[in-house]
Amino acid sequence: MARERNGHPRVAIVRGLRTPFVKAGSVFSGLTALELGKAVVQELVQRADIDPNEINQVVFGQVIPSLTAPSIAREVVIAAGLPRKIEAFTVARACATSIQAMTTAANAIAVGEADVIIAGGTESMSDAPIFTSRPLAHALVASSKAKSLAEKLKPFQKLQGRDLLPVPPAIAEYSTGMTMGESAEKMAKENGISREEQDRIALASHQNAARAWQEGRFDQEVMRLVIPPRYEDVAAKDNIVRGDTSLEALAQLKPAFDRKYGSITAGNASPLTDGAAALLLMSEEKARALGYEPLGYLRAHAYAATDPADQLLQGPAYAVPVALQRAGMKLSDIDLVEMHEAFAAQVASNIQALASPAFAKKAGWSAPVGEVDRERVNVNGGSIALGHPFGATGARIVTQALQELKRRNKNTVLCTVCAAGGLGAAVILERA
Repeated sequence: MARERNGHPRVAIVRGLRTPFVKAGSVFSGLTALELGKAVVQELVQRADIDPNEINQVVFGQVIPSLTAPSIAREVVIAAGLPRKIEAFTVARACATSIQAMTTAANAIAVGEADVIIAGGTESMSDAPIFTSRPLAHALVASSKAKSLAEKLKPFQKLQGRDLLPVPPAIAEYSTGMTMGESAEKMAKENGISREEQDRIALASHQNAARAWQEGRFDQEVMRLVIPPRYEDVAAKDNIVRGDTSLEALAQLKPAFDRKYGSITAGNASPLTDGAAALLLMSEEKARALGYEPLGYLRAHAYAATDPADQLLQGPAYAVPVALQRAGMKLSDIDLVEMHEAFAAQVASNIQALASPAFAKKAGWSAPVGEVDRERVNVNGGSIALGHPFGATGARIVTQALQELKRRNKNTVLCTVCAAGGLGAAVILERA
């Protein structure tokens, strides 16, 4: 008999899949975000052996939008060859985008709007859009409306040399003018997070990820992707994992943002990454009717925000207690923790905040949330080692977490993701 959660049918995560996550400019440099999203959705449908006509909706996200395919969710449906009657929409919540896709899908299922939804996200940092300056854009528009050659050339005569320079996507917070790396550096200094602690978190991420690959733990959740147009090369593994790194090697890297006093380096931060990930969600009743054994169920979720000028990446510390409260649980009830590693400094800062009486007082809580056992955090590696395609990381974390619960025969996992804008997401999943 299907169970209910808060008066609604439980939502099952039936399957999860991702492409290999690869460094931007490497194996997937010739692919678009749409092509990566198409590939993972096609493979997920095939592996799940589900009739595409059973799918009601696709919720997909992308953080750096493709200018030629801005409605990425709908384009994924069409490109993947799914029935065109499947409606779709695109979501974005910075690095928590595919968590947003999953919880949006789950809410729709819980209230009976759908029975079967594919949710996920995709990102190609190799194919990030490059913009023109505003004067050049205005000149191009004016030229396109002109009829004669002389009239077409006239708008360009007022341009200066700097107007012809390409404009890359903004990487700084609009509200603060600080990049995410600069904000993470600020957090490290204010919270007393040492360089050594950050490097130890990075080392654990690489060692855990390398061991997971070696032991075949990712075999069921990472697809092989034959790369067009020649279809001669095959991407089968993440190419960022460095199982042979060491504290000594990480210590040799120079600070990336504050070159004189900083502690954040390329080694203890997540790299720019290409990849896609997707989840197949159903109502518990529908999953049983179709004969699926779910990986797990969504028990509770929460989103939170903090001032970006304060501690930009501290959102998880605010979201976690709300998710726990909604789940009727304490942190000590959680078997595993999956925390997105944007930066090792951010991981250490959030873990510190959850256990801090001073932070609890600042947040208005009666007591700290609790101590996080670091031996149970990111046991198969995190974003520092595996990579971070912005739109896909959340779905990767969910699949990875549920597969590890199954391996360990444990029941609950807390997944957290920090995001630009001072946002944070927390999701609690259960197997039974």
